[in-house]
Amino acid sequence: MLAAVDHVQLAAPPGAEDRLRAYYVGVLGMTEVPKPPVLAARGGCWFTAGPVQLHLGVEDDFRPARKAHPGLRVTGITAYAARLDALGAVVTWDDDLPGHRRFYSEDPVGNRLEFLEPR
Repeated sequence: MLAAVDHVQLAAPPGAEDRLRAYYVGVLGMTEVPKPPVLAARGGCWFTAGPVQLHLGVEDDFRPARKAHPGLRVTGITAYAARLDALGAVVTWDDDLPGHRRFYSEDPVGNRLEFLEPR
């Protein structure tokens, strides 16, 4: 039986780790989690915030996820969006999901991210 989502993995191009750290830690406010040594040798980085874990893995023929995306639940969505905007991230509001406020953004390598809060 499924109990929970352990993590979501997104892809990134080789050499993007510093840009990913700047965004996921500096902009989103997540914490970097050390990867096990055998996996660290492959590149990429892992991030956490509360129960949320995002893994960014290196993909040689990388293409950003433009439609597929993690949906990240936030609290205080207006203030969170203002934080992202003030730090240079694109914030695109979308009112099409009943019962929620939400916006989309993208990480520095172009992966789509959804941020939502129930009304």
